[in-house]
Amino acid sequence: MSHDDFEIEPVEGLPAEPPKGEQILWQGRPDWWRLSVEALNLKWVAGYFVLLAVWRFISVVDLMPLGRAIGAAVPFLILGLVVCGLLIAVAYVQARATMYTVTDARVVMRIGAALTITLNLPYRQVGNAMLDLRKGGTGTIALETMGETRLSYLVCWPHVRPWYIQRTQPALRCIPEAEKVATLLAEAAEARVSVPQVARPLPQNAVAAE
Repeated sequence: MSHDDFEIEPVEGLPAEPPKGEQILWQGRPDWWRLSVEALNLKWVAGYFVLLAVWRFISVVDLMPLGRAIGAAVPFLILGLVVCGLLIAVAYVQARATMYTVTDARVVMRIGAALTITLNLPYRQVGNAMLDLRKGGTGTIALETMGETRLSYLVCWPHVRPWYIQRTQPALRCIPEAEKVATLLAEAAEARVSVPQVARPLPQNAVAAE
């Protein structure tokens, strides 16, 4: 029997129905290939194993026939393919398990493949948003939180701004049309933050407690 871990979500990516009046502006997932390259350093890992293979070949080519020297380097290439395949699989699973949601009131991030968590970030708790735009239109939008909001870098990884460990910045990683989403988010946040907060006045006969 098939089982969907998120089948209880009333709206995909959200733990509950949005409050009345709140509108979903955008939903999306990371691009799994860009996630493997940028978050899991796929190209650097592949390059490392190629260098190992070249080093092995150079170190033995003077000691044995050319065919055997090439054969001595091949295991490093095979190991590199296995490791890169695992990284790609991790990136794909992470991307499929992730759902980013931008509404006119907040950013919601459902993240995690093995341990799924949902981050709820109202715009009033976001001090700044930074866009890192890459080739092809994909990019990362990092959110700088304010106040007492503290997040674990390891729990949120790879959905964080790289190397900001002490003050973790959650991020919409490697999303398509990142510039468009960043503009949408900025406009929604500006509109939400500019709305004045109206406090309910105290009754005239209310007495302040000493």
